[in-house]
Amino acid sequence: MQGWAFWTVAVLVALIVGFSKGGWSAIGNLSVPILSLVVNPLAAAGLLLPVYLVSDWFGLWAYRHSYDRRVLAILIPAGLVGVGLGWAVIPWIDTRVPGGERIVTGIVGMIGAVFSFFMLYSMHVKRQQTTPPREAKVLPGLFWGAMAGFTSYISHAGAPPFQTYVQPLQLDRLAFAGTTTILFAIINLSKLVPYWVNGQIDLNSLGTVMWLSIPAIIGVFVGKRTVGLVSQATFYKVITWALLLVSLDLLGKAALGT
Repeated sequence: MQGWAFWTVAVLVALIVGFSKGGWSAIGNLSVPILSLVVNPLAAAGLLLPVYLVSDWFGLWAYRHSYDRRVLAILIPAGLVGVGLGWAVIPWIDTRVPGGERIVTGIVGMIGAVFSFFMLYSMHVKRQQTTPPREAKVLPGLFWGAMAGFTSYISHAGAPPFQTYVQPLQLDRLAFAGTTTILFAIINLSKLVPYWVNGQIDLNSLGTVMWLSIPAIIGVFVGKRTVGLVSQATFYKVITWALLLVSLDLLGKAALGT
C-alpha cells in the first residue's frame, strides 16, 4: 500500500478531503471512490477517516460563526442513526456474505452513480427554474439525515443526501458550508469507534495519516479562499461527472471481480 501509485492517489484524495472541508462539500464524494481504485473500499474509508477528523477541526474553526441551528438540530440525530445502520449492515456483508468485498465495492460505486445521475437530472430540470426557499421540515430532514449518515459510514459520501435536503432551503453560501462542516464533523467522530472495532483503522496507519493530513490541511485553507471565486454551478457539474465516471469504473470492477 506504499507504492508510488498509492501515494499519488492518496495525496490527491487528501487534497480533495481538505477542499471539501474548506467549502466545496460536493468534491468530498470523490474521496473514497478514487482511493478505492488502488485499495479495498473499506480500507480506503478507514484510512481517510482520521484525515477527515483532522481537517474537520480546521473546517470547524474556519466556519465557527456560520451555520443553521435548526437544520443541525434535525440532521445530527438522524445522521447518527444512519451511522448505526451502516455499522450494522456493511461489516456483516463484508465478512459474512460470499464475495462481500465485491459487493461493498459495488455499493460504493452504486451510491456514487445514483447520486450523480440524480444531481445531473436536477441540474437539467432546475436550471431555468426559480423557487422560493423552503422551510426546514422535520420528517424529510430525518430521512435525508439518516441517508447522509448511512452513506457517510460506507464511503464518506454523505453530501448528496445532505444537499438534497438542504439546497432547497437556499441557505447563504457561508451558512451552507458551515452547516455541512459541523454536521459531518460530528458524524465522522461517531464513526471512529465502529471503524476501530471493525479493524478499518489501527495504529499501523498513523504514519500514513500524518503525511496525508498535510495536504488535507492545505486543502481546507485553499478551499476557504477559493469558495467564492469559482462558479459553483460549473464546479459541481465537473465534480458530478467525475464522480459518475469513477463510480462506473468501480461498478465494472465489482461485476468483473477485478
